[in-house]
Amino acid sequence: MIPLQSLIDGFLLDYHLGHILLVAFAVTTVGALLLKSQRVLAANLALFGLIFAVAPFTTMSAPFIFFGLALLVIAPLLWTTAR
Repeated sequence: MIPLQSLIDGFLLDYHLGHILLVAFAVTTVGALLLKSQRVLAANLALFGLIFAVAPFTTMSAPFIFFGLALLVIAPLLWTTAR
């Protein structure tokens, strides 16, 4: 019998908050793209940009913080160009 907790811990210890947020961002972005609404996509980008930007720096590496700042710049541009 395989000890389940050590198997799960061995898999999950390689990831941190930035990886989890990135997967959640990818899933919600695919959902927003399926709606074909530019405003929904812009709201999604703004929300995750804010989450990436204000998440504790100790739980993520710097590229995730910069990714959040880039999303915060792109989201208002996408919102204003939406019809």
